[in-house]
Amino acid sequence: MLVHQFRYNSDNFAYLLEEGGEALAIDGGAVDAILQKVSERGLHLVGVTATHGHPDHVQGNKGLAGQAGAPLLHHGELALKGGFHLGETFVRVFATPGHTLDSVCFFAEDCLIAGDTLFNGTVGNCFSGDLDAFFKSIEEILALPMTTRVYAGHDYVREAVAFAKSIEPENPFLDSFLSGIDPEHVYSLLKDEMRVNPYLRYNDPVMTKLLVSRGLAADTARARWHSIMELY
Repeated sequence: MLVHQFRYNSDNFAYLLEEGGEALAIDGGAVDAILQKVSERGLHLVGVTATHGHPDHVQGNKGLAGQAGAPLLHHGELALKGGFHLGETFVRVFATPGHTLDSVCFFAEDCLIAGDTLFNGTVGNCFSGDLDAFFKSIEEILALPMTTRVYAGHDYVREAVAFAKSIEPENPFLDSFLSGIDPEHVYSLLKDEMRVNPYLRYNDPVMTKLLVSRGLAADTARARWHSIMELY
């Protein structure tokens, strides 16, 4: 499966998943670029959908679907069905409430389209207010293979690394993580996220020590997640 990435609104990412002559657009704000790619590659656009309902992620979807003659697929309904086939590849769609209550992720082969649930080097704001749901969503993502490529909804890599350095300035992986990101095709590996992303490292002894030193709850994974999210 091919993942085509398109930048819009300066730091938003739209995606086109391609397999077997078929394509699915996710967070289709880059309407013209997506239509051009579909045309260039002779693809059949089977649908247009989103990772969640925030305006910057759905702003181009209706126009894209209309111009391409493709159905507009609701992400929540795709998650209820568990996913769909793109060509001969099954794309798993699963609910990841936390950033918003309606957030979903798309997973196929070794690729995760994570929307604003998981960024490269950080996580989304918990606008839903439900940290427990967000924790369960992160746990589900961390159950994926560590070789999974994480494709995020925004390019916040530099800001994320700078923030991680403010928490853990001696982390030896941060500079190489940043230098390894291709600005023309932004993604990270889940195994590298586990080395640099403070919000995924709630079971790391370094993070536990930091929380304890600040007098924060750290006796369980859930408690450490809450502490990291509330502190940082």
